[in-house]
Amino acid sequence: MDSQLQSVFDAVLRRNPGEAEFHQAVREVFESLEPVLRKNPQYVEAAVLERICEPERQIVFRVPWVDDTGRVQINRGFRVEFNSALGPYKGGLRFHPSVYLGIVKFLGFEQIFKNSLTGMPIGGGKGGSDFDPRGRSDGEVMRFCQSFMTELYRHIGEYTDVPAGDIGVGGREIGYLFGQYKRITNRYESGVLTGKGLTWGGSLVRTEATGYGTVMFAESMLATKGQDLDGRRVTVSGSGNVAIYAIAKAQQRGANVVSFSDSSGYVVDEAGVDVDLLRQVKEVERGRVADYVARRPGARLVTGGSIWDVPADVALPCATQNELDEANAKQLVANGVVAVAEGANMPTTPEAVALLQDAGVLFGPGKAANAGGVGTSALEMQQNASRDAWTFDYTEERLQHIMTGIHDQCVETADEYDAPGNYVVGANIAGFTKVADAIIALGVI
Repeated sequence: MDSQLQSVFDAVLRRNPGEAEFHQAVREVFESLEPVLRKNPQYVEAAVLERICEPERQIVFRVPWVDDTGRVQINRGFRVEFNSALGPYKGGLRFHPSVYLGIVKFLGFEQIFKNSLTGMPIGGGKGGSDFDPRGRSDGEVMRFCQSFMTELYRHIGEYTDVPAGDIGVGGREIGYLFGQYKRITNRYESGVLTGKGLTWGGSLVRTEATGYGTVMFAESMLATKGQDLDGRRVTVSGSGNVAIYAIAKAQQRGANVVSFSDSSGYVVDEAGVDVDLLRQVKEVERGRVADYVARRPGARLVTGGSIWDVPADVALPCATQNELDEANAKQLVANGVVAVAEGANMPTTPEAVALLQDAGVLFGPGKAANAGGVGTSALEMQQNASRDAWTFDYTEERLQHIMTGIHDQCVETADEYDAPGNYVVGANIAGFTKVADAIIALGVI
C-alpha cells in the first residue's frame, strides 16, 4: 500500500477502533487502488478515499420486545447508510448474535462496490441486530421485528434506503417488518423492502438469486479456461438460502454437489445432495444438518475438522465471513480445487485469497460473485415502481445478464490495470471508479 493509501487507512484505524472486519474490508479494497490513484489524481484531490470510508449516516438504536414468558428483552439495532452516490442505500439486514457496528460497517462498505458492479442505480448500506431468531417462536420473532421497524421506519424509504434480508432475515422476518412499516406509515410502499413474498410485491428469482448468481459467476470464470461445471465435484459451505440455491443451480448445470454445513458440522453426501430434503429441513422445519443425515441414507455428519477437507473441483463458501482460512486453502489446493467463488460476504481470509491466487486457482470475490442477490433486489424495485410482475424465466435471464456483465467488467478492468485473471483487482477497481466519479460529480455534500 503506497503512502497516500496508508495515510487514509491509518485514519480509518484510528477513527474506527476495534472494528476488525471493517478494517479488513477497507484494506482489501485499498490494496488494489494504487494504480487507480496514479491514473486519476483527481480522486486524491477530491478526498474520495476519505469520503468513501466514512459512512454518510450511522444509526444505532435500542430494540425492546417481550418474549413468550412475558419478560422484556433488549437488543441493539443498527443501520449504516454508507454511500448514496449511485442511488438510494441498498443492503440487507442481519439478525445474529455476532452483529455489532464493525460487522455492519464491513458489510455496508462491501455493499458500495458490489452494488456499483451490478450497473443498477443503488448505493450501499447495511443493517441488523444482535437478536438471534434461532429457537424463537413466530410470535417472538414478530414482536422483535415490529419493535425493530418502529425505530427503523423513520430512516428508510424507496427513494432513501431499501433494506433486504441477510443471515437470520428471511421471508418471515421481511413480512413482519413490512407489515409494521405499512401500519406505521399508512402507505403500501412496496419498494421500501426487497425479498418480499410473491403475493405481496416480491419478485420471482429473488429467493434463488444470490446462490444462482454465485454459480453463474463460477461458470463464467471456468469458461475463460474452456471449462464448465458439468461433471465437476462441488462443495458448498452453509445451508441457508444462499447455499441451498447455489447447490440447486450447480446441480442444474451438471455438477455433483457432495457437501454442505451449518454451525454444528458438515454433511458429506457422495450420492449428491437432495435439495428438496435440505430445503424441508432448513427452510420449513428450521432444523440442523443432523436432521438431514437422519433421513438420507448414505449421508454422514462430520463434527470435527473443516468442510474444506472434502475434495472438490469447485468450492463455494456460502456461510459467513472469514470461514475459509490459509490452512483450509492449502487443503483445497492439495485436493485439486480449480475455482472458488464466494457466495458469502468476505468468507475467505486475505492469507487464503493470496494462497489460492498464487496456486493459480480461479477466485471470485464476494462483491462480484454474490452480487446476484442485490442485483435481483434492484429488479424487484423496478417491478414495484411500475406495478409489474415478471416471469421467472425473464427475471433469471436478467440475472444472468447482470452476472455476466459483472464477470466481464472484472476481467476487462484487471487486464487494463496489468493484473490479468485477478478478479479481486478487477472487482475492486471497477466498483470503486464508478462510485468515485459519481462522488466528484455530486460535489462536496
